[in-house]
Amino acid sequence: MNLVIVESPAKAKTINKYLGSAYQVVASYGHVRDLPSKDGSVSPDDDFAMLWEADPKSAKRLSDMATAAKSADRIILATDPDREGEAISWHVLEVLKQKRVLKDKPVERVVFNAITKQAVLDAMKNPRPIDAALVDAYLARRALDYLVGFTLSPVLWRKLPGARSAGRVQSVALRLVCDRESEIESFRKREYWSLVARLATPRGDEFDARLVGADGKKISRLDVGTEAEAAAFRTALEAGRFTVADVESKPAKRHPFAPFTTSTLQQEASRKLGFAPNRTMQLAQRLYEGVDIGGETVGLITYMRTDGVDMAPEAVVAVRQVIGADFSPRHLPDAPRRYQVKSKNAQEAHEAIRPTSPDRRPRDVARYLDADQAKLYELIWKRTIASQMESAEMQRTSVDILAEAGGRKLDLRASGQVVTFDGFLALYNEDKDEEGDEEDGRLPRIDKGELLEKRAITAAQHFTEPPPRYSEASLVKRMEELGIGRPSTYAATLTVLRDREYVRIEKKRLVPEDKGRLVTAFLQSFFSRYVEYDFTADLEGKLDQISAGEIAWKDVLRDFWTQFSLDVGETKELRVAQVLDALNELLGPHIFPEKADGSDPRACPACGNGKLSLKLGKFGAFVGCSNYPECRYTRQLVVQGDEGAGEAGENGAMLGADGTRVLGKDPETGLEVTLRAGRFGQYVQLGEAEGTEKPKRSSLPKGWDAASIDLDRALALLSLPRTVGIHPEDGKPIQAGLGRYGPFVLHDGKYANLDGIDEVFAVGLNRAVTVLAEKQAKGPRAARGAEPLKTLGDHPTLGGPVTVHSGKYGPYVKHGAVNATLPKDTPPETVSMDVAVALIAERASKTPTKPVRAAKSATTKAPAAKKTAAAKKAPAAKKAPAAKTKKAAQAS
Repeated sequence: MNLVIVESPAKAKTINKYLGSAYQVVASYGHVRDLPSKDGSVSPDDDFAMLWEADPKSAKRLSDMATAAKSADRIILATDPDREGEAISWHVLEVLKQKRVLKDKPVERVVFNAITKQAVLDAMKNPRPIDAALVDAYLARRALDYLVGFTLSPVLWRKLPGARSAGRVQSVALRLVCDRESEIESFRKREYWSLVARLATPRGDEFDARLVGADGKKISRLDVGTEAEAAAFRTALEAGRFTVADVESKPAKRHPFAPFTTSTLQQEASRKLGFAPNRTMQLAQRLYEGVDIGGETVGLITYMRTDGVDMAPEAVVAVRQVIGADFSPRHLPDAPRRYQVKSKNAQEAHEAIRPTSPDRRPRDVARYLDADQAKLYELIWKRTIASQMESAEMQRTSVDILAEAGGRKLDLRASGQVVTFDGFLALYNEDKDEEGDEEDGRLPRIDKGELLEKRAITAAQHFTEPPPRYSEASLVKRMEELGIGRPSTYAATLTVLRDREYVRIEKKRLVPEDKGRLVTAFLQSFFSRYVEYDFTADLEGKLDQISAGEIAWKDVLRDFWTQFSLDVGETKELRVAQVLDALNELLGPHIFPEKADGSDPRACPACGNGKLSLKLGKFGAFVGCSNYPECRYTRQLVVQGDEGAGEAGENGAMLGADGTRVLGKDPETGLEVTLRAGRFGQYVQLGEAEGTEKPKRSSLPKGWDAASIDLDRALALLSLPRTVGIHPEDGKPIQAGLGRYGPFVLHDGKYANLDGIDEVFAVGLNRAVTVLAEKQAKGPRAARGAEPLKTLGDHPTLGGPVTVHSGKYGPYVKHGAVNATLPKDTPPETVSMDVAVALIAERASKTPTKPVRAAKSATTKAPAAKKTAAAKKAPAAKKAPAAKTKKAAQAS
């Protein structure tokens, strides 16, 4: 019996059918081991020894593999044909060695680019050993990501409260988004005018021509900058006599695009189908692993993580046969097209992403796929077929026109393009992120020397526009251009940025959150080298050199760690004031944009003589006044929208220059009622602070839209807590209000929850008494919140449930015996797993616990290491900065 180990159960089932009863195919379910999320998993002091730990979910699968390996005659590792796939095979082999089940059995590695019967059978005939260079590149990549993430992230936690994590690729991608936002904010629009003449030929055919020159000088797009200049040109054109000075027609060709790589597939699926990169890869994975067609599982596309653009010769032949059958003979070139990778950092010579059988047309398989799978398959099929089709042919025409008026000579030009043979455009045309100014319209017949009739002269005002924000597609394209990341990392990187709440997506564009801009500004100020585009691309290039066997992986780690550890060590003495100074400098234009009236954007709107600046609090950054504590004015970093009065604020509320909106006056006190944006969200306020006395305030309840807040609703909030009535049994008052856990009624120190926020304003005495009685009848355990308010799931690294509870001293998260109190003003219903894990880790680090011995079979080390990382503990003075990292650091 031959044991074949693949990655996914879907592949295992299909491949077992192809190979027959002489083979047993099992799945590893991806990576079976990883570096534990704790200190010491990579030890620079022990020659970068790496401590690997089996995923708890993989323990049974590893045991089953070991059992199968004992009775097998041969072990065949058939994981994916890329660096990560090679690493998975290496991990599986290391575990089987550790379990002593291999003995002298042959172990072979096979790869196939498509899950088809022929591809699998051919692979089995051509086994090879595990590629040690690819494994070394994986080890280097994983160690670099660990060292960066687990070293920088704790620095962020200590010096920049509210920050979540940093990463080798993640932080550079975030910088791209933030740099683009800074370009947009610093952009100053410029006025310009265009002049267009609507002209007609002697045959009555109309067309448009633009002004491109005057009196022997060229006029570019921005040269006519004022209305007065435009008016002068328009007057001259109105009186002009128009003659065709020259007509030039040139043939041109437009060539088809190469078949998809991972990057171009993600870009085009985003543009054409609206799929996020992560969604695209999920769908492609399903198409690759196969779908059930007539009772047989068929892999529809080749492997979807690739930099390659070429196709196997037999695939090219099949594609050309489809073109010959479906299109005219002219659409088929005389010779096949060959494509080459343009990127210098392209890794592993894989095929492009293509259909496994080009003659399997989208219409033939649509009924076996869901809607999104069908759309993606059609996109891949069309791109593949079009890549081997004939070029499109077109005629580009340019007409120069002379307008003579009152001694002035004005030059105009009309351009057009006509497709004379559609070629590959008959099937496919690539979309663009940004449309250009190319004239694609058809021009009428225009002859040199003929007079043209003026029909209309138009002078139109325009303003230059800032560069557009990145879409997910254009960010992936830019990362690829810069050599940042690899095909397998693009989708994951974008997902991390969203999950960390560093960016958000608005109208399909990436907008950096304030949290993301703070992290980027911090890293640029104190770790600038590690978020430079060239530095990150250079590291990727070195990983490729390791893959090619050109350099040693530990040499790369040593070169990196020597300087990195010194740079991190220098931040130990970094004071908060230095951090604030740097952030205020870099983010000043973002947080304090210039005001339309020219007043000081940093002037405190509350006290008048204080200066606003960035502050760091327990829960993150905010803007505060220099006169604190006398002036307690605070606000969020940026009021959404333009800082000018009357601009739209967060959730559409209309906010003034200081982030407030006046709702009206309280009829009882005559004080102004305002809607404001504060550190912890929006709230309503009655009057202003007088001395040390704070005005009455009330935060907007969850679910209330700031745009819908009017005076009546604000006054209702400010009236809380309100007295409902006197309890009939003891004569003590019952009050209704809003608290940390939502709406409630209170009697004699005992609380009972109400069903909804609106009820707090309408609840009567009878209802209040009933709710209080029902709460008391449930007993003290219910009152203490014995049952969890929310279950977040299993701890990502330690296993076991993580839950949210309500306790005597406030809400908390719980994992095993560790309870961690939630920060004040953090609603328990909004807590995420990442936040909970970080709080639990911080709490656990402060509580002495007995060490937990890992299972013997759970860990091993990289082959080159002489000791496990855990076996050697360096003195504090020599220990790498990562040694003080919190236990639950989340590396990227």
